[in-house]
Amino acid sequence: MVDITQLMENEVFMAFASYTTIVLSKMMFMSITTAFFRLTRKVFANPEDCVSFGKGENAKKYLRTDDRVERVRRAHLNDLENIVPFLGIGLLYSLSGPDLSTVVLHFGLFVGARIYHTITYLLPLPQLNCALAFFVGYGVTFSMASRLLKSRWYL
Repeated sequence: MVDITQLMENEVFMAFASYTTIVLSKMMFMSITTAFFRLTRKVFANPEDCVSFGKGENAKKYLRTDDRVERVRRAHLNDLENIVPFLGIGLLYSLSGPDLSTVVLHFGLFVGARIYHTITYLLPLPQLNCALAFFVGYGVTFSMASRLLKSRWYL
């Protein structure tokens, strides 16, 4: 069994911890961005959220959708769909004994792709940019999964 101090001295695990912190912070930023757009555009999903803007029929006008809010929400949802698998597979991959340079390449590409995806989605830039960022991040996660399965196949 590995002692926690040994884990904290493992450069590969610390790379995972560092890149994970960056990508989770980015995902938290998306929550704040969604809230910001909801408040500044006065667009809410639930009746209780718009109480401070009015009651009854007056509040109903704030229960609507807005293209900008929905764009931010979709970018956040895309983060959830891609970052959660990265966290699980990345953790297992980092514990499987890979080379540090390979790990940093995988993690750096993934984090860069997720940041670029958010930028291209929110601005918005032409579609090929967003798709490219998505597939780079997805490809990195798939690459880690395939390397993990090839090196540690215990089925």
